Amino acid sequence: MKRIVKWFVEGLLILAPIAITIWVAYKIFLVIDHLVPVKIPGVGFIITITFITLVGFLGSTLLGGLFRYLENFFSRLPLIKILYNAIRDLLEAFAGEKKRFNKPVTVKLTPEGSTRLVGFITQDDLNHFGLRDVVSVYCPHSYNFSGQLLIVPKEMVEPLNADSSTVMSFVVSGGVAGGPRSG
Repeated sequence: MKRIVKWFVEGLLILAPIAITIWVAYKIFLVIDHLVPVKIPGVGFIITITFITLVGFLGSTLLGGLFRYLENFFSRLPLIKILYNAIRDLLEAFAGEKKRFNKPVTVKLTPEGSTRLVGFITQDDLNHFGLRDVVSVYCPHSYNFSGQLLIVPKEMVEPLNADSSTVMSFVVSGGVAGGPRSG
């Protein structure tokens, strides 16, 4: 009986990540596919992806001035500018030319450094806030799409010799992913 339970758990560990990934990808596909009300499955998805790519092309070439005008317009509207700027900055931090989560570090929480948080330096200079010799470090939460921003003295931050995506995977998974795989 123990062997059957062990096989069941191993099967679950193999199938669950695959099934969950396929389910999430399918749900994303459906949401995007339904943005354009066409009865043929997949056509709405293709049209939406093509439209977004076309806007990216036009924004970086022919119609860049128009898109900069719209961006400037949204950046000036009361209340709207807070939401717009936060979304734009967050997306640029992950995918734009100004990637911000590319400096993984640990932050010492105790003077001796025995307890640490893993995070990413987002700004090296906070003089514009009147803060000297400190950096901002974003520390994502595990199993959640949230985190907290720490302002810490530079000497409490130690760079990690690791790829940013590996470190993010490590943190978001609660420390179980991003390391060597056991076979």
